[in-house]
Amino acid sequence: MKIPFEGGCLCGRVRYRCEAAPIAMLKCHCRDCQRVSGGPHVCAILVPEESLRFTGMMPTYFCSDSDSGGKHKRGFCGVCGSRLTGGQSPDLSTGFVGLTVGSLDDPSEFRPQMEIWVSHALSWDPIDGKLPSFPKNPDK
Repeated sequence: MKIPFEGGCLCGRVRYRCEAAPIAMLKCHCRDCQRVSGGPHVCAILVPEESLRFTGMMPTYFCSDSDSGGKHKRGFCGVCGSRLTGGQSPDLSTGFVGLTVGSLDDPSEFRPQMEIWVSHALSWDPIDGKLPSFPKNPDK
C-alpha cells in the first residue's frame, strides 16, 4: 500500500490521511459489522492511531456494546452517513483505528490477511481457506 494514503466519505466532507503502513488488513464477520455494513462482513485495515489525521470535517461517533464484551466506537459522516472507522474503545486507547476499505480513495490495494469472527459468518459468504481465520478476535 502506498504511504501516505487518503480516504473519506461519500459526500466528501469527512476526509482523512494516514501516514503509516497498515498494522493488519482483515475481514470481520461479527454481527455488528454485518448490521452496520448491510453486508456479510466488513473489510477493514487497522492503522496506528497516531498516524491518522482528519483533514476535513470530523466524524460523528456512535458507541455500542461489542461482542468481545467491551465497547466499540465507530465513526461516520454526520451528513451522508458513510461509515469510516471502527475498532476503537471509547474507554481506553487500543493504539489502532480500523478504517473501512470502502472509504479509501484507492481500495484496490486491500489484501486481507485474516478473517475474524468467522463463528458469525453467514453460510452463503464462504471463508477463504487460504487465510488464517479466527472464531472471534485473534487474541481471544
